[in-house]
Amino acid sequence: MSTEPTVNADTIEQTKQQIRGLVSEIAQLSKSELDAEEYYPAFLQKIVAALAAIGGAIWVVRDGRRLDLAYQIKMSETLLDTESEDARRHFGLLSQIAATGEAHLVPPQSGGGEDQGIGNPTRFLLVLAPLRTDNQVEGVIEIFQRADAQPVTQRGYLKFVMQMCELAGEWLKTRKLRQISDRHSLWAQADHFARLVHENLDLRETAYAIVNEGRRIIGCDRVSVGVMHGRKCKIESISGQDTIENRSNIVHFQGELATRVVATGESLWYDGSTEDLPPQVEETLQEYIDESHTRMLAMLPLRRPKRTTEARQTVTGEADEESNLANEIVGVLVVEQIESDLPEPVLRSRTDLVYEHSARAITNAIDVNRIFLMPLWRTIGKSRWLVSARNLPKTVIACLVIFAVLFTLIFVRKDFNIQGRGHLLPVVKQDVFVPVTGDVLQVFVRDQDRVDEGDPLVRLRNADLQVEYQDVIGRRQTVRERLSAVNFALLHQRGLSESERIGLSTESRELEQELETLLQKYELLSKKREMLEIRAPLSGEVTIPWDVERTLVGRPVAMGEKLMSIADLEGGWEVELEIRESRSGKIAAARRDLQWQERYPGAGEQVRYILATDPENERIGVLTDVKHVVEFDRAGQERVPIVRMRVQIEQDLENPHPGSTVTAKIYCGRRAIGYVWFHEAWEWLRSNILFYFS
Repeated sequence: MSTEPTVNADTIEQTKQQIRGLVSEIAQLSKSELDAEEYYPAFLQKIVAALAAIGGAIWVVRDGRRLDLAYQIKMSETLLDTESEDARRHFGLLSQIAATGEAHLVPPQSGGGEDQGIGNPTRFLLVLAPLRTDNQVEGVIEIFQRADAQPVTQRGYLKFVMQMCELAGEWLKTRKLRQISDRHSLWAQADHFARLVHENLDLRETAYAIVNEGRRIIGCDRVSVGVMHGRKCKIESISGQDTIENRSNIVHFQGELATRVVATGESLWYDGSTEDLPPQVEETLQEYIDESHTRMLAMLPLRRPKRTTEARQTVTGEADEESNLANEIVGVLVVEQIESDLPEPVLRSRTDLVYEHSARAITNAIDVNRIFLMPLWRTIGKSRWLVSARNLPKTVIACLVIFAVLFTLIFVRKDFNIQGRGHLLPVVKQDVFVPVTGDVLQVFVRDQDRVDEGDPLVRLRNADLQVEYQDVIGRRQTVRERLSAVNFALLHQRGLSESERIGLSTESRELEQELETLLQKYELLSKKREMLEIRAPLSGEVTIPWDVERTLVGRPVAMGEKLMSIADLEGGWEVELEIRESRSGKIAAARRDLQWQERYPGAGEQVRYILATDPENERIGVLTDVKHVVEFDRAGQERVPIVRMRVQIEQDLENPHPGSTVTAKIYCGRRAIGYVWFHEAWEWLRSNILFYFS
C-alpha cells in the first residue's frame, strides 16, 4: 500500500512528458512548410495520440462557407454517408461551430432544442474547436473522446484542442502568406515575360524568349514553339536549346504532330488517353510519345488575335471555341510534362497567360518579317550609324586599319616552322628482355652502372626447367644403358632365333632414335639454362626504372618482359620527334619539292630545338629520316595520330639525359604571315565545314 502513490505519480509524470513531447512535435510541425495533404494527417494523429482519443477529423471551409472533410481517423461509416440522418445532424453541428467560431464539448447522443437537425448522433464525446486565421474560421477540429471522463478532464480536453488550434492557425497564416508571395512572384514573372517576348520583332529571338521564359512561368519540363510555313508547321525553338537539329527524331515527329493538329484547328490536350482523337493525329501522337516519353502534352494553335475591344475569355478556351472561325493560325505552342506533375487547373491557368502573349508576339514578328527584303533593311538600319557625320572619321580609320592588317597578312612573308615534341635518345641503345620465364635470383647491376659486353646482369631461377633438365639426363643414361645391353646381346649372345634378332635390331634402332631426341632436348635445355644468366648485349650505361629496381629481386618475370636498357652514351645522340599527322604533310611536301628547296635552302631539313633540361640554349639539327607509318600516341588521354621523325644532332651535348623532352621547329620555307598564323584554323574549316557543302 505504501508504494501505490509512488507508482501512480511516476505514471502521471511519464504521461505528462509524453504529452509535452507531442505538443512540442505539433509546434515544430506547425512551423514547417508542409502541404495540407501532409500537415493535416500528421497534426490530427499527434492530437489523437496526446489525448488518447478514439479518433478525430479535420474539416476545412471551402469556397467561403462549405465544409469539406480534409482528414479523419476512425470516423464511423454512418457519418461518412452524406445521405444518412446521422450525417446530416452531425454536419449541422459542425456548420454551427464554423458559423459561431466557438469551441464546444458535445455529449454523446445529444441534440434537441429548436433545431432538431443539429446534434451528436455518436456514442462519443465530441471535442469541437474552430481553426482561425486573422479572426476568420478556416475549419473545425473534431475529436472523438470517451464519454466517461470527469468534467474537469473534459474541459482539459477542450482547452488542449483549442491551444493546438492556435498552433494550426499559425501554420494556416504562414501558408496564406506563402501563397500570396507565390502569386506575387508569378505576376512578376508574367510581367517580365511580357516585356521580353514583345521586346524584339525578330522571329527566332521572339520564339527563343517564349519557350525559355514560358517554361519558367508554367513550371513544366519543356516548351516549344512552331511557326507555319504554308500548310506545314516547323518547330522554331525548344526550351533549353540554343539551336534546333531538324534531323532529330523528336523535332521531326513534333513538327509532324503540330502540322496535323493545326489542320484540325483544335487544341490537343493529352494526359495518357487517346480517345476521341482523329486517327491521323493519334498515330503521329503515339510516335512522338514513344520518342519523347512525354506524360502530358498540350498543343495549342496560335491564332492571329482579333482586333476587338470586347471582353475576352481565357485563351485556351478561346482557342477551342474559335477553331472554326477565320482566324489565321500562325504557329503552335507546345507544353510538355515529362517528370514534373503540375495539377491540371494550375497548368491550364499558367498556359493561358503564356498563350495570350505568345500569340501576339509571334503574330507581330511574322508580320514584320514578311516585309520585302526585311533582313537587308534591318542590316542597313543597324549600320547607318557608321556613316553618320560624327562617326565617319572613325569608320574611315577603322577601314584603313582593317585594310592594312589584311595587306600585311597576305603579302608580308615569315618563316614557316612546324612545331613538334620529342625525346633525346642515344644512337646506340638496346633493351634487355627476359629470354626465359623464371624468378629473379640475383641482380648484378644497379641503375647508371657501367657494363661491358657480356657482363652478367641478372640471374634467374626456373625450378621446372631444372627438373626437366635432370629428367632428361636420367632418361639419357637409362636409354644409353639399354642400348648397350641390346647391342651386346646382338654381338655376343649365341643361340638367338631369327625373330629375336629382328626384335633386338628394331629395339636398337628405336633406342638410338630416342637417344638422339634426348640429346637434342638436352642441348636445348642447356641453352635455356645458360639463358638464365642474362648478360649485357653491348657496352654502355644501365638504365633501370625505379619501380622495377626496387622489386626486381625475387620477382617472377615472364619471357619477353623488359628488365632494363643499356645505352652507349659516348656513341652519339639523336632526337626522335613525334609530329601530328596533319602537320607532317607540310614537312613531306617541303622535302619533295626541289624548286622550293632551291628557293629556301634547308626547307624540310633544318631543325631548331631546345632541351627541357637546358631551355636557354637553342641548338640546330638535321632531319634525316621520316617514318611513313602513322602511329597513335598512347601517352595522352586522346589517341592522336603521329608520324615519327629522326633528327641528327650537329653539336656536342654537355651532361645529356636520356629521354629528355625536346621542343623542335622544323623549317619549311617562308609563307604569308596570315598562313603561318592561321593555317591550322583554315584547314579545320576546310575539312570540317567547307568539305560538307562542296
